[in-house]
Amino acid sequence: MPIDSLGPVTIGAREIYDELKTVGGKVDRLDGKVEQTAGAHAELVADLADHETRIRNLERGRWPLPSLAALVAFASLILAILSFVATRGA
Repeated sequence: MPIDSLGPVTIGAREIYDELKTVGGKVDRLDGKVEQTAGAHAELVADLADHETRIRNLERGRWPLPSLAALVAFASLILAILSFVATRGA
């Protein structure tokens, strides 16, 4: 008995062809899904870059706010002191 024998099972060219067509169809569907996934990934990368840019712009525009608030508070304190001194001196 040869080593590559399948015993009483025989597989013809038609069965091999049908199975090959089935596998080919599955590969084609997989290829389409891979292309869709690659397209979605490219969109996500673009969105991520856009969000990073927007966040950086917001961070850059935000830094003066605490400084401005501190300056306004300091100016208010000076005005309050000057007003207090002016009313006490009169």
